[in-house]
Amino acid sequence: MRLPDGTNLTALSEYLLAGLDRDAREALHRQLYRALRAAILAGKLPAGSTLPASRGLAEELGLGRNTVLHAYEQLCAEGYCHGRGGAGTFVTAVLPEAVPERPPSPARQQGTPGLSSRARQLLPTLTRRAEPAGPAFMPGLPDLAAFPWTQWQRHLHQRQRASSPADFDYRTEGGHAELKTVLAEHLRLSRAVDCSAEQILITGGMQQTLDLVARAVADAGDVAWMEDPGYLGARTAWQAAGLRVTPLPLDEQGMNWMGADYPKPRLIYVTPSHQYPLGAVMSLARRQSLLAEAARHDAWILEDDYDGEFRHQGRPLAALQGLDRSGRVLYLGTFGKTMFPALRLGYLVAPIELVDPLRRLQARLYRESDYVVQAALADFIGEGHFGSHLRKMRTIYARRQAKLRDTLCEQLGGALPLLGGEAGMHVCARLPPGSDDLAISALLASAGITAQPLTPYCQGQPPFPGLVLGYAGVDDATLRLAAVKMAAVLRGML
Repeated sequence: MRLPDGTNLTALSEYLLAGLDRDAREALHRQLYRALRAAILAGKLPAGSTLPASRGLAEELGLGRNTVLHAYEQLCAEGYCHGRGGAGTFVTAVLPEAVPERPPSPARQQGTPGLSSRARQLLPTLTRRAEPAGPAFMPGLPDLAAFPWTQWQRHLHQRQRASSPADFDYRTEGGHAELKTVLAEHLRLSRAVDCSAEQILITGGMQQTLDLVARAVADAGDVAWMEDPGYLGARTAWQAAGLRVTPLPLDEQGMNWMGADYPKPRLIYVTPSHQYPLGAVMSLARRQSLLAEAARHDAWILEDDYDGEFRHQGRPLAALQGLDRSGRVLYLGTFGKTMFPALRLGYLVAPIELVDPLRRLQARLYRESDYVVQAALADFIGEGHFGSHLRKMRTIYARRQAKLRDTLCEQLGGALPLLGGEAGMHVCARLPPGSDDLAISALLASAGITAQPLTPYCQGQPPFPGLVLGYAGVDDATLRLAAVKMAAVLRGML
């Protein structure tokens, strides 16, 4: 219940009850007076606010109405409140004594935020990425307008209507059984992933999956090999888990560890189907070499197949996990790119010996995601809507990438080459040597265009200055207009 000025009566009553001691020798109306006076001085009842009606407050506090009236009379007598005939009792605009200032916290006085050393190391990397200036060209953003919302909402409503109280309890199964079954079939057919439903865990998104794996199979101080440039979310997860991230360079075949002596890894994180963010596709020979390298180091490979469903050129390559014969690959995926980000569901295909400990850790560390939503997703996949949506979006995304290339070529000639494009939802634009991609990104943002700079994706020295351009999340007409506008801004710099 709220008072006319918006004050929450229940919250106020709880505050006042904390100041009442029914066993004390002091009269209850004096205790209530002091509690109300403290609330006024602390700003919990600001100037001009309405005091609760005496009858209602008495019921909330379990007091007699006269007790409340006596407290109000004392407040009015001392100038903290005043009555307005027929309208109620109000806090006065000018109090008889000043509201005491809250002293600064010791942490602020000393100039230290009181954070852990890990948090202080992570925060600068988390603040590098500015809020998007617009949907073009935000990487990783799917076309939400093209999603089949009617079918999705129908399945969701059906499952909600058929749900029982048990569906909303804590769960420890590692995901809805029906969802794991249909997902295993989909992954076997579309991505050549060698798995059973028992090997799948449904997670609360890619970041939860990364954190879970880091905590489960590596110790603080262990080494994680990672592509450089690479996915910031993975680097953050490894650093938060206390791992030592070793950046490895890229070539046209993907991660390249050959010809250098890198520290022995416990984890090897790769995006072989579409390297993030440069777009290279790891060759079959390189994949086989990586599996052998992991076996030599007794390391786990984490295969992030974040947008491998969207292949635009050539035959689809089988997932690295499908080539693995020694059980060293953990396959990671997300529905945030194929469906919509707010779904907050991902999945992990693990070697069978890891499934039970991972499931138990997930249930304890994070709790499991909504099983009613998972059941609706199982129906959505099982009835073919998911596959149909993927086929539709492959066509749309391929067309939009081509439109982006054609427009930039038309406007700038070959002055802004685009890397990648065989798969996925983004390309990387290569700026001239010596360009400041951070400054150029900021300049484009001021013009309403999102173009993420390449530099923050790099742990070491960037291989070149560049811009990461997502083309999936905007319609064709908006994409062309944004590309023309971007070209106008860049024309004098290239």
